[in-house]
Amino acid sequence: MAQPIQFAGEVRSNAARAVVAESEPQALRTFTPTQAVFAKSAGVFHFTPEGRKLYDFTSGVLVANLGHNPRRWLQRFAKNMNWSSDMLFGAPETAADHYAETMTLTAYNGITEIETQAVSKLLAALKATPYGKRFDQIVWAASGSEAVHKAIYASLARDRTRDMILATRYGFHGKKGFANAVTGSEKDMERDPRVKFISFPMEEISDHSVNGDAIPLERYEQELTALWNQYGPRLTCLITEPYLGGGGSFHPPAKYHHLLQRFCREHDILFLFDEVQANFGRTGKLFAFEKYAVEPDMVILGKGLGNGVPVAAVACNKSITAHMKFGEASDTWSANPLSSAAVVATLDEYADQNLIPHIAQLTPLFFAGLDRLKETGLIAHVRGEGVVFGIECAAVGDHTPADVAAKIVETCYVGRNGEGIHLLGALAGKVLRVSPPLTITANQVRESLNLMYELLSDLGTKLRGTPRAAAAVR
Repeated sequence: MAQPIQFAGEVRSNAARAVVAESEPQALRTFTPTQAVFAKSAGVFHFTPEGRKLYDFTSGVLVANLGHNPRRWLQRFAKNMNWSSDMLFGAPETAADHYAETMTLTAYNGITEIETQAVSKLLAALKATPYGKRFDQIVWAASGSEAVHKAIYASLARDRTRDMILATRYGFHGKKGFANAVTGSEKDMERDPRVKFISFPMEEISDHSVNGDAIPLERYEQELTALWNQYGPRLTCLITEPYLGGGGSFHPPAKYHHLLQRFCREHDILFLFDEVQANFGRTGKLFAFEKYAVEPDMVILGKGLGNGVPVAAVACNKSITAHMKFGEASDTWSANPLSSAAVVATLDEYADQNLIPHIAQLTPLFFAGLDRLKETGLIAHVRGEGVVFGIECAAVGDHTPADVAAKIVETCYVGRNGEGIHLLGALAGKVLRVSPPLTITANQVRESLNLMYELLSDLGTKLRGTPRAAAAVR
């Protein structure tokens, strides 16, 4: 059994960590050196059982784009489910055989009107963009991984003689089926011989100060040409992320995606844009394909689509899905009423809030505050767009970038005066993602980044004077 993470003064949190360490495998979570325990959440904050307040710099891994538990969203969601306050919070029910006549929770192989609202509103939002005109069908899924799997399955079904897939190297698309097959690189376990990886700009765009539009693309074009020359019409689809998320938060120039799209169009290869992490305003546009000015054959959506309720979707043209038979894209939970109600509530909120101009105001504030962290000596590079950033940690003395990243996560969690910052474990070993809810205010940006600067300044002083072994002791 893994030893549970423990922090001084956190009696209830430590007890919860101990239960999880005893009763659940560590493989259920990615490594984060804090394993925060949440008692409640509101807006941009989590609250621990001990009452400490944490700025959430994760949005529940890019999910709660509208903030945690927005009241109007919750009311819309409940209304979409036909839930009443009396049904939920009326006098305690004593009889086991009393039922509420309200929206069904499961509609497998059936249809609910809230599903029709969800599909209509989502297609309308996609078609309202200059680059979404070809979308006329939605394939629902219960998770991003599942949606990616369905998108690739549909690509293969279009022409079963075209059995090979291109994927950008070091991307993250999920852990199941085809999603796992196109994640990572050739060197990872459980590789599918049908998948060939292509390069994604990384070293050339290590910091946001670099002009990405100036980087040459010849080597990427040559790589694509070589693959076509080798495999030709066996290639059926190419899948990429808008920006490389799990691979270290690398944000390419739009012309890179234009190159991929042009290659796909020239060879009748389906262009799949996996923006599960990047959709619903995260990049500064409602959809990331808008930001990069591409017109994918399929766009894969999720996370922020439900603002906390699990749901994902593939938007495409019916000419692609027409090749699949009954049941080939079905599962127990796709288009379930709970998810559909969440999608409708989320789309209605985006229509009313007009968040995109707000995001444009936040982006320079984040770049200024995160660039300032370089002064601490702990941060080497800052990358990002919209309200999603990666800060790449530097080595300090004999502390590796990975050591520094872990210490930053711990230090920000502990915070000071009852306030801290919630971060997840490092991407690619040394990059910390900063992605708070899009509803964070300008003052909250300044306050949280000032707190982070103070905490990292103190940590930098400590690490420079403390050998690695000593610093590792919590």
